[in-house]
Amino acid sequence: MFSLKNLKYLILFAFLFQSIIFAQAGVSKTGTTAAKFLSIGVGPRANAMGGAYSAVADDASSMYWNPAGIAQIDRFQGIFTYTKMFADINLNYFGVVIPTGESGNIGLNVTALNIGDMEVTTEEMPEGTGEKFSSGSYAFGLTYARFITDNFIVGANVKYIRENIYNSSAEGVAVDIGTVFTTPFYGIKFASSITNFGTKMQITGDDLLVRYDQDQTTNGNNETVDARLNTDDFELPLRLQIGISKDIMFAEGQRFTFAVDANYPNDNNQWVNVGGEFALFNNLVFLRGGYKTLFLEDSQEGLTFGVGLKYDQSNLLGIQVDYAYQQLEYLDNTHSFGLTLSF
Repeated sequence: MFSLKNLKYLILFAFLFQSIIFAQAGVSKTGTTAAKFLSIGVGPRANAMGGAYSAVADDASSMYWNPAGIAQIDRFQGIFTYTKMFADINLNYFGVVIPTGESGNIGLNVTALNIGDMEVTTEEMPEGTGEKFSSGSYAFGLTYARFITDNFIVGANVKYIRENIYNSSAEGVAVDIGTVFTTPFYGIKFASSITNFGTKMQITGDDLLVRYDQDQTTNGNNETVDARLNTDDFELPLRLQIGISKDIMFAEGQRFTFAVDANYPNDNNQWVNVGGEFALFNNLVFLRGGYKTLFLEDSQEGLTFGVGLKYDQSNLLGIQVDYAYQQLEYLDNTHSFGLTLSF
């Protein structure tokens, strides 16, 4: 049995672990990691709740936030989300969860950050050569989660990561691990997750090929030695999240969920996300709001809100559409859209 004594040890271990990994959290290391797209939240429900989702996650987007969450899905579910960002950048997420009974649930997920075509420019042609190049970031994941006891869930997501720009690219592999524990204290949920624990990434490719003159002070030597520029490798954006959530039934068929997440990244200082969700008319209409990156100095994020509509035909077919708005201080505000199908 998973006792309260075990829970105390789990909480203690989580805080000790984060203190070891993020011992220099007082010093901001912004811009020191690769594959930063892995830090952009997916799913309008989670984004509308300010990213306070590790203890709430119970749909196919859980594979991003806390992979343990998919164990709570009792039928086939697919989700597609689209996030419109600034400068023609968009983030797409696709996930499928397949229940397999008492042995647990399996999920597949794809995250894709797309940037529109850009002009190729050179020193000789700063206005453009007429050519175009593209850039993108992708993650392909396989998730497994199951109940260990009636109140304790564990899950893991293994993913392959690739970033490319023009003729160069970088690759890596990472794992996400998460837990959810429903405590006996008024049904409060406690969750923890570690995401993007994996290999370093180093960009390679034909764009790094150059012609090099070994001795620029000598005439007549070989001035066009083929060479390749060497690039540094960078860590992935590792993050520990510890969250709690509580469902409050304030009337028949009406629910309010409150959630808080503490975030400990390896490339920035710590921050807190808070959020809430009203579920009205027996989970037909959803109103959500939250605030991102509380207590983070020089934060560019802030208020979030969103809505959702759900139609469920007696476990035969469930359709849910969601929208989220995220406030940014200096850049264009972000809009997220999502469609979830269950059957």
